[in-house]
Amino acid sequence: MGQVMRHFDEILDIAADRKGGRGAILDGIELPKSRDEIAAIPGDRFLASFAEGIFQTGLAWTVVKNKWPDIFEAFHGFDVGRVAMMSDDWFYDLVEDKRVIRSAPKIRAIQENAVMIQETGDFGAFIADWPTDDFAGLALWLKKNGSRLGGSTGAYALRRLGVDSFLLSRDVVARLIAEGVIDKPPTSQKAMSAVQEAFNTWVEQSGRSLTEISRVLGQSIDA
Repeated sequence: MGQVMRHFDEILDIAADRKGGRGAILDGIELPKSRDEIAAIPGDRFLASFAEGIFQTGLAWTVVKNKWPDIFEAFHGFDVGRVAMMSDDWFYDLVEDKRVIRSAPKIRAIQENAVMIQETGDFGAFIADWPTDDFAGLALWLKKNGSRLGGSTGAYALRRLGVDSFLLSRDVVARLIAEGVIDKPPTSQKAMSAVQEAFNTWVEQSGRSLTEISRVLGQSIDA
């Protein structure tokens, strides 16, 4: 787009000026988990995080948060094998179950994601071994192989579990546009490649994680 994006330290300073110093920006960021910690996460936790994101789509997140203990119980703790083999009777019972978000497409998507996790094998190791410098590729894999995990849903679900990630929130996208990385919210593989390349550059410049950089970018924009 004809312009040189700022060094990460410059963007950090912009965010710090807005929020009252670097400490105010960086101290509250929860660092991503290690490769071994991610690999040790069982499939049921991934499925639960995917389900939470799917249920949150189009709703106030507090609605899902308040219902979550009942949702967790209704899905039997998101046991991957049990949900993957969901019978028609259980499916239709869930669609009528007041404990959950009664959306047939969302409930079916959760069952389909259980199948995806099961068929992948050791899902925690699979996620842990995916190169950090290709998080965009992992997001695309979830979109293609999962159900209703496109957009920000899959990325948010991984972030909840401590996977090093960037989230394309409105403010992060605004900073990427301001830096000339993209000219609109990224939807194409070409645009996502440009986003990944920018993040990789900032990682190299700063030695910080994708998670940290993503949070800093989001706080560098005036609301």
